[in-house]
Amino acid sequence: VQLQASGGGLVQAGGSLRLSCAASGRTFSTYHTGWSRQEPGKEREFVAVINRSGGSTKYADSVKGRFTISRESSKNAVYLQMNSLKPEDTADYYCHAEVPRSWGFSSYWGRGTQVTVSS
Repeated sequence: VQLQASGGGLVQAGGSLRLSCAASGRTFSTYHTGWSRQEPGKEREFVAVINRSGGSTKYADSVKGRFTISRESSKNAVYLQMNSLKPEDTADYYCHAEVPRSWGFSSYWGRGTQVTVSS
């Protein structure tokens, strides 16, 4: 699975951004997709995930109620709508695919897109 994230940028606190991730290389409906983020010098942290049918989502407590993950099968794309952004949301954001295997999941990661929230 190949993934390409886009949509990052600089925004003021309280503003919004929409991240997009284009997926290719495997039938889109066969895997779950998600977003994680990483600040410099810190470990990558989970942000949100959506299952392969698009019917179930899960969020980190820190973004619940502010971020919305969605996917569009016709475009092989997954999105992260980020509202009410805070300076602590500043990070590189990565989309990833989780392919179910008999023993668990195989994870595929794209390059990050940078989000900077100014106070």
